[in-house]
Amino acid sequence: MGERKDARDEEFQSFMIGRWPRLLRTAFLLTGEQHAAEDLVQTTLEQVFVAWRRVGSADDPEAYTRRVMINAHARRHRRKLKEFLAPKDDSGLVREVPDTGDRIAQADDRSALLRALAQLPPRQREAVVLRYWEDLTETQTAQAMGCSVGTVKSNAAKGIAKLRAIPGLADMVTQGGRN
Repeated sequence: MGERKDARDEEFQSFMIGRWPRLLRTAFLLTGEQHAAEDLVQTTLEQVFVAWRRVGSADDPEAYTRRVMINAHARRHRRKLKEFLAPKDDSGLVREVPDTGDRIAQADDRSALLRALAQLPPRQREAVVLRYWEDLTETQTAQAMGCSVGTVKSNAAKGIAKLRAIPGLADMVTQGGRN
């Protein structure tokens, strides 16, 4: 029995190490703060570790973990009765190291995008981050958020419309497209 537990622990550790950067990036986009993102990922991985026997044998452990993270993030908002835990300015943000395929990282002004995301309500922000930054399908996003595909479409559309209405962000995208 000890050998099986050690094997599960090693499997979880391998999973955690391999997924940490992506989970941290997603958490950062959801929370807007580096320390809050680290706390969210740690809380998520604690919950996943406790259920690792079930999670590790699931078809998609990463999707399960992402769902746990979304739920943990939502619980924090309900508990604190705040709509969003974003910084008032970006002075405390630690810049993430972008993935090589991350097109948004190529934008001229990343902080403008982060400030714009911080202005969205939590459900719209979740939908936008999961659909367009994490590149999940509508179905995968709905599963992660625990809602219907229609709700994802609605929240994503409203979020994108709000982002498009921000003049500085729209200018940045327009200028970036011409270069």
